[in-house]
Amino acid sequence: MSTAEIPKRFAMNAAVTVSLEDRLADLGGIAPSRVRAIPAPGSATLADLIEAQGTDDRLWELVDGTLVEKPMGWQESLLTMVLVQWLRNHLDVYPLGVVTGPDGTTRLFDKTVRAADVAFFCWERMPDGKLPTHPVPELVPDFVAEVLSISNTRGEMARKRREYFQAGVRLVWMVDPQSRTVAVYTDPESCSVATEEEIIDGLDVLLGWKVDLGRLFAKLDGTGEPASPELSVGSYE
Repeated sequence: MSTAEIPKRFAMNAAVTVSLEDRLADLGGIAPSRVRAIPAPGSATLADLIEAQGTDDRLWELVDGTLVEKPMGWQESLLTMVLVQWLRNHLDVYPLGVVTGPDGTTRLFDKTVRAADVAFFCWERMPDGKLPTHPVPELVPDFVAEVLSISNTRGEMARKRREYFQAGVRLVWMVDPQSRTVAVYTDPESCSVATEEEIIDGLDVLLGWKVDLGRLFAKLDGTGEPASPELSVGSYE
């Protein structure tokens, strides 16, 4: 598809010469329906993102100047909230930092804003040790967890991991509700995959935090009794 063949609603301004097809490929092969047509892909700014978040009923990320929908289904939301709750429980006892959910957007680079499903920020990363007041702070998490949706592509998530680690994220979990596994990354390419029979931890990024994956994924079955008392809040040492 050439630039001239792009539907009018996706027409780029004079400063943006990349075709929609190339833009989608660069974003990881995502569906066109997940790209916001206005402003033109490639030309969106932080102000455009803030406006879209305030007027649309969808979550958006800013990816290299393009507003991209962040999809989240019911199961993904459930697992996200469980992880946020368990991590908050840990941080209530061990105040290492703060945790945000999928609407907690942060600016990683000049034209890139991400909204991890779960993000942990240690206090040392806070400007002057205080919480930011800007709606989209320039702040890099120490740890992120992404709960995969059906519409997420491998290319999209690979790009997201590269951005996270380039920005300074230290630990990334990719939680897959379909396979009931968690891929644990300490760099953008290599990972270890944990199954629901395992317990994983926050390594040196979230000291003492442990998650029983059997109990986590059991939430999808309408069950989820603690596997053991010490793991009942998803837990800590």
